[in-house]
Amino acid sequence: MRDFRLYVILDVDIAASCGKIEEIAHNVLSAGADILQLRAKGKSDSEVLKIGRSLGNLARKEKALFILNDRVELVDTINADGVHLGQEDAPFSEARRALGPKRIIGISTHSVEEAHEAERQGVDYIAIGPIFSTQTKPQSTPLGPEIITEIKDKVKIPFLAVGGINLENSNQVLTCGARRIAVCRAIIKAKDVFGTTEKFKQRLNNPTYTS
Repeated sequence: MRDFRLYVILDVDIAASCGKIEEIAHNVLSAGADILQLRAKGKSDSEVLKIGRSLGNLARKEKALFILNDRVELVDTINADGVHLGQEDAPFSEARRALGPKRIIGISTHSVEEAHEAERQGVDYIAIGPIFSTQTKPQSTPLGPEIITEIKDKVKIPFLAVGGINLENSNQVLTCGARRIAVCRAIIKAKDVFGTTEKFKQRLNNPTYTS
């Protein structure tokens, strides 16, 4: 978990207008994404199972981690590596009891206080955001990249910056001290999914890379 850099959130609804979800996932993983998250809000269990099994197989072939958003009860069935929870999803303690000690559990946080609480509970990683405004969660107030500077020396577990990050503003995030980022629309809706993913990964591996 400490070695990952690029975390791609594959939202089913966003991907629906951009081609086959398996093809998008293949390009993302081939270009070097370290973790792939399936986000399928409002989809039936059968839909999530079908897509999840397919994407999980692709992730394993590329030796990447596969995380399921929210649906704790489906993690074992899909054989996902773990689950990502929002502040209003199932409590961490319930998720840990259900999944056992080996599954990864990450939590979204929106302040230093929430990040500290998540770390205290024993989560494996946290996401902090939204850094910038994002269509995925338009109701959320952007925290700004400054939150990264505030949090980077205050938590010991891996954290990733999330929310509205694209190639144009990613340097602000990296300059503030983020070593890991989560990206959704900027990759899914890119004309060249492989090339865009590759550029993100190169920038994370070398923050001075600006092509």
